[in-house]
Parts: sequence; structure tokens; C-alpha cells
Amino acid sequence: MNNRHKSGFVTLIGRPNVGKSTLMNSIIGQKIAITSHKPQTTRNRIQTVYTSEEGQIVFVDTPGIHKAKNKLGDYMVNIAERTLKEVDVICWLVEPTNYIGAGEQHIMEQLRKANIPVILVINKIDTVKKEELFGFIDTYRKEMDFDEIVPVSALKKDNTQELVKCIMKYLPYGPAFYDEDTITDQPQRQIVAEMIREKALRTLDEEIPHGIAVTIERMKWRGDIVDIDATIICERDSHKGIIIGKQGAMLKKIGSNARRDIEKMLESKVNLQLWVKVKKDWRDSDFLLKNFGYNPKEYE
Repeated sequence: MNNRHKSGFVTLIGRPNVGKSTLMNSIIGQKIAITSHKPQTTRNRIQTVYTSEEGQIVFVDTPGIHKAKNKLGDYMVNIAERTLKEVDVICWLVEPTNYIGAGEQHIMEQLRKANIPVILVINKIDTVKKEELFGFIDTYRKEMDFDEIVPVSALKKDNTQELVKCIMKYLPYGPAFYDEDTITDQPQRQIVAEMIREKALRTLDEEIPHGIAVTIERMKWRGDIVDIDATIICERDSHKGIIIGKQGAMLKKIGSNARRDIEKMLESKVNLQLWVKVKKDWRDSDFLLKNFGYNPKEYE
């Protein structure tokens, strides 16, 4: 074993929509977690792997910590808070602001209990003036004694390598957990489902609430073509009509947008067929949650 090699687990936490998935994708250099301007996009813990000569960082991206409104929400919050006890370093992502709200205060309470290094990551610095940044840093510094404070722009990839250096500083020495070619532990089917869900969220914009899931019914290689059958699950009949659109136009748009990303990831031609089904109140059904890949029993 190379006794100068570092390896460890790092969680990215923060309120919904603060840019955790964008930051992880930016550091890894490939899309793994889906992103949209709607909050609570990430529903499962997603592990991605960054490997360099210095060491290996296993990133655990979690759902945003928020006030749960249904069983899916409870599941997401449980994952996020349990993850804090299972990692070597915590990166807390916040937006550049002088106001620390109740949501951030709740997260800080959790962080004060965690007996591991905490790096404050102020994201979206591309949206503010440089001279304002010192005030934002000061606001947070007065609230808690962080091990490091690193301003970044995940979207523009500004200062993300500086963040990687800071993380490495706090990781233990040890062998790699994954081989150097691994970038995620997610099954391909799950990534494909998430890519379709992302395109649905982006294409539908404000028309549909957040209550959609995607299941992959079939994924089969046929020579150099991959046949994928997928179903978009929604909660109401009225939502189904919106997702399909006039003469199927909306569903077709979601499918063609998703197919491009899936082909890029699989490096293969994709034949994607989409269907839409209504499952009323699926976000409050233990059976349906498990059926769609979210197993609350794992995180009780």
C-alpha cells in the first residue's frame, strides 16, 4: 500500500437546489446526478468517485435537508442526516447571502453534533460581485467554526480544484476503495431513469408538481443499439395529459432530450420508448416507494 495515498468518504449536504449535484458532476467531469431548477431533485444517495495521484474521494450526494411533507420526504431527510455519521468530511453548500434562515440553522445544529471536519462551500459566486464575498464569508464564520471556507461556482467550475485540495487535506491515508476507472456505484438502469426524470422536470417546467418517478421496464442490447422501455409515473390523470401533450408532442420532446444524454453515457445508439401511468399518492405509499427504487426501511 502507498502510505502517502489518501482515500475517504465525503458528503455534500445543503438545502434543496443549492447546487450539490452540479458541483459533484463538475468535479467528476461527467453527469451522474440530475440537476434542475426545481428543489429536491436528488432522491437517493449517489456515490461518485474522484481519483487522482494524491488519493480517492468517494462523494456521497444526498437529498437536500428540508421539512418533510410525505413519506418520500421523510425518506430523503433520513438519508441526508444519517449520511453525516458515515463519512470522513462534510461539505456544506450554501448560497452567497448575509441572511441565515431557519433551514440553515437546522443544518448547523446537525453539523455541530458531527465530530468530523466541516468545509463550508459558498456556491454560485458567479452570481455576486467579488467584493461582496467577504461579507458572506464573515456572516457564516461568526455562526460556526468551520475547518475551511471555500467559495466556488459549480456551474462555471471556478475554484472547484481548490475545494478538492482542501478535502484531500482532511482525508485519512489508505488504499483506494474503487479502481481508477470507476466513477459511480449507480446501476446503469438507475442513471438512465434519472436522466429521463431530469428531462421531464426541465421540459415540463412549472406545469407539473414534483411528484413524478421513472421506472425502466426493459433495457436490452441488440447489437450496437440499446432498446429501452421506460414509464413516467405521475399522481393525477390531469398530469398524465400534460406529460403526453398535444398529439404526444411533450412526451416526444422529453424522449428525444433524454435519448441524447443516454446515448452519450452508454456510447451507443438508443431506441427509447416512453409511457405514462397514473399512481395516485405514490409518494405516501411504502409499497410504491420501494417499487420505484426508494426503500424507506433501509434508513430507519
